[in-house]
Amino acid sequence: MSLEQRLKEIRKACGLTQQALAGRIGLKQNTIATYEIGRLQPSDRTISDICHELNVNETWLRTGEGEMFVKLSRSEEISAFMGDILSGEEDFRARLIAALARLTPEQWQQLEGIAETLVQEMQKKEAGQ
Repeated sequence: MSLEQRLKEIRKACGLTQQALAGRIGLKQNTIATYEIGRLQPSDRTISDICHELNVNETWLRTGEGEMFVKLSRSEEISAFMGDILSGEEDFRARLIAALARLTPEQWQQLEGIAETLVQEMQKKEAGQ
């Protein structure tokens, strides 16, 4: 797989349009398009920006070797998720996090019970298949 194919694969894996990716790394949409068709090669700085912004393994992006994404700890994953939510427009994720932030300790216990019940039901369903 070529660099331009890996760039497109990363963008799609992250659920981004060319415009959205361009905005996140400070480029124009047509620049991303020219990278993806192989007309231009991204600079080292652009590759670094993509890797930093999307948590992409730079070795994979450059060579295709290894995993596409860098493995994050739970804390790093939560931090990245929250940063993504806070840097974008308010959407369902942001509204959900705001609602969760207002839960009382008792409501958290209720929510945990609901989640455990759902997991058990899913496990039973999977075991019955």
